[in-house]
Order: sequence, then structure tokens, then C-alpha cells
Amino acid sequence: MEFQDKMLKCIDCGADFVFTAGEQLFFHDKQFKNEPKRCKACKSKRVAVLGSSPPPSRNYNYSKVETRATCSQCGKDTTVPFRPTQGRPVLCRECFTQKRTAASA
Repeated sequence: MEFQDKMLKCIDCGADFVFTAGEQLFFHDKQFKNEPKRCKACKSKRVAVLGSSPPPSRNYNYSKVETRATCSQCGKDTTVPFRPTQGRPVLCRECFTQKRTAASA
């Protein structure tokens, strides 16, 4: 497929900018469906503004997860610092330590 440079209009400043054949090839290879809407200057400004603070929808406060579970080996109630995966054993601290020391010996 042969690409040719295209003139596009920036939606922010209204200036014309060139969508080069190389950029079109890149967009085609990445299977992007839409052409760029902003010139390089406006895109840089937008990235700078959006990149300065995290979006409100993201939670950057990583808190520790504590999950109540029953030890697969001794049956004791315990809490673990992760969400258990179905089909995988969950061990209390004592059983985990015993298994770890037995494996290293």
C-alpha cells in the first residue's frame, strides 16, 4: 500500500499540518483507525497538561490487601497479604515458614 502526505487541520488551533506518509504507515501498522486531530505543538501541550497530574479515576494510593482465609495445611483461620487464586493452596505464616525451611534444607 502506498501512502502520500496529507494536509489535516488541527482541532485545537485550526492550523494545517502534514500527516506524512511515514506517519500513515505507522498508523496502518498499529491498526489505528483514526487520523491525528492535533498538530505536533498542540499535541505536546495536551500531553504536558494531561501528564502533569494523574486522572481522577486512577487510584495511586496503593494500600495493602488483607484477605481472610483458611490455611490449606492446618485449617487455621489466617489473613494473607494477597487475594488467593482459586485452585492454589493458602498457607498460614507457620505452615509457610515450615514449608520454606523444608524446601531449602
